[in-house]
Amino acid sequence: MPLWNILLALVWAALNGEFSFMNLVSGFILGYAVLWLMQPVIGKATYFTKVGQGLDLAFFFLKELIVANFSVAYYVLAPQDRMRPAVQAIPLEPAKDISITLLANLITLTPGTLSLDVSPDRKYLFIHNIGVTDIEKSRKEIKETFERRILEVTR
Repeated sequence: MPLWNILLALVWAALNGEFSFMNLVSGFILGYAVLWLMQPVIGKATYFTKVGQGLDLAFFFLKELIVANFSVAYYVLAPQDRMRPAVQAIPLEPAKDISITLLANLITLTPGTLSLDVSPDRKYLFIHNIGVTDIEKSRKEIKETFERRILEVTR
């Protein structure tokens, strides 16, 4: 399905005679709508669910990115002994390499956190966080937000 969607986007751009970013995006959206309407003919596909889950992950990450930037700015502008840095071991669900890589990268891209390493048995992700008041709460937050959304998209 994703390849059909990309093909429809390219056909749309070719018919319009301009391969601009906005033209490809509008072709992708139009192709998605066409494929969605064609489901009774071509059969149900998980593609439509995965696109929604991917968008959910993207918007969630953008929200977390904004919140983390304000949090780090607060730590910098109000320098008191509020920082509680910690290295944590986050237990990982059995997952593909792409899921672990995506989780590690999204954590690293979020200001105030940094992925350090993955255990050799791929059961733990070690991260550094600058503002941890409760380690168990922080661990649970990562598992229930980032990891859950990533596993939904990649499984």
